[in-house]
Amino acid sequence: MSPAVTEKSSSQTLMLMVASAAIGGTLQYGYNLAIMNAPTTFIQNFINETFLERWDIQLEDYQVTLVWTIIVSIFSLGGLSGALIAGPMTIRFGRKKCLLLNNIFLMTGALLAVTSRAAKSFEMIILSRVLIGVNAGISMNVQPMYFGESAPKHLRGAVSLSSAVFTSFGVVLGQVVGLREILGSESCWQYLLGSNAIPGFIQLLTLPWFPESPRYLLIDRGDKEACINALRQLRGCEIQSSELDEILQEQVEAKGTRPSRPWELFSDRSVRWQLISVMVISSAMQLCGNDSIYFYASYVFKEAGIPDDKIQYITIGTGACEFTACIMCNLLIESKGRRFMLMGGYILMTIWAVVFTVALWFEHNISWMPYLSMTCIFTYILSFGMGPAGVTGVLPTELFSQNARPAAYMIAGSMMWLNLFIIGMIFPFLVSDLNEFCFVPFGTVCIMSALYVGLFLPETKGKSLLAITREFQKLNYKGHDKKDESQTQANYQLGEVVPSTAL
Repeated sequence: MSPAVTEKSSSQTLMLMVASAAIGGTLQYGYNLAIMNAPTTFIQNFINETFLERWDIQLEDYQVTLVWTIIVSIFSLGGLSGALIAGPMTIRFGRKKCLLLNNIFLMTGALLAVTSRAAKSFEMIILSRVLIGVNAGISMNVQPMYFGESAPKHLRGAVSLSSAVFTSFGVVLGQVVGLREILGSESCWQYLLGSNAIPGFIQLLTLPWFPESPRYLLIDRGDKEACINALRQLRGCEIQSSELDEILQEQVEAKGTRPSRPWELFSDRSVRWQLISVMVISSAMQLCGNDSIYFYASYVFKEAGIPDDKIQYITIGTGACEFTACIMCNLLIESKGRRFMLMGGYILMTIWAVVFTVALWFEHNISWMPYLSMTCIFTYILSFGMGPAGVTGVLPTELFSQNARPAAYMIAGSMMWLNLFIIGMIFPFLVSDLNEFCFVPFGTVCIMSALYVGLFLPETKGKSLLAITREFQKLNYKGHDKKDESQTQANYQLGEVVPSTAL
């Protein structure tokens, strides 16, 4: 077989594996963010009717909003739980099997959502959202690991960023399915909430045909033959000896060590600023308010002065913006670099938050200001997709070794989901109480994030783990003995965790 044919076969297998894993993985996160917007009024009415029928209580508007906010935001607490169990699951079951087992949470949640209306139980919707959140939390951590460990070096950045592309595609898909003409009507909202089972079925039917992560098979399981077979399936008939040698070298370096626990990373001076960077950037991804726009798009567009009958169609444009931007980010990241894309995205988001605030201030005085407000929302989301949406999920793979990576993803995922819960809970109240100043807090987060990236995050594009670690040691060991720094850096590269108490 010619090299061209082999490379084409390899690329096709890899792309199909990416699609299979992502359609039941990060696509679910975006999809479940988006589908909650369309049935807002219908579920709020359902909550009111349930209280009237059970306890003969007529809820006040703020009480309905509170229950609705709990339904929306409990998804994030489920995601936090999923992020916490994702690390141990990947170590015990492997990356691929973990994604397949994850569908148990999805299918159970979908069944509860579909039957909640017949059972006249809004509590079933809450439990469903928790389980769907667990599913999303696991997939958001496991999928980037699976991709980063399965892709060849020259495609690793693009393949890892496909997680963000599928997330944004899930948002668009959820917004389209949520149209009143499809499943977003009063009679079909329960089927809309349960429609996330379909991508899960597709993954269950297709992912078993693809191999486990070659690095997991060799480094964690010590199965060289299975690793070689996985590489053959993913790369084609010919395996480059350099790639296998790299994995074998990583196995030698990790020999005799075990995967790090999350709390061990907090006490390990050699990864202190890597951990701080991952936590700050993962938190900023949610504190910037972008994903909450999908939860509460109706609130935002009403505040911007958009007519009610136009909102559902305009909302699709927000998802399309992020989807387009993530594809552009995928194309640009290897040429522009991670640091440039992150910092540029947050700076642009700050600018649009300021313009949006000005537009809301003058919306009652100038007739075309609502359209400027709408434009600002689109450009805000576009800027998010160009940088933070794609780059944030790649960083733990590039900043941490194989042994520390699951723990790093657990911490990063926990920060992301915890902050999404906080913002999800307060977002509708920010919009209603701050009015035209509702985006000021988000703009502040964006400018502070841009400053952090500019001051503390080194560029990781095209660099080895050793080179990236050397950059961070200037911060990790600032003011400490150079001999201790060199020794701990060497130990870290060999996979030996040295607690700070040993220094």
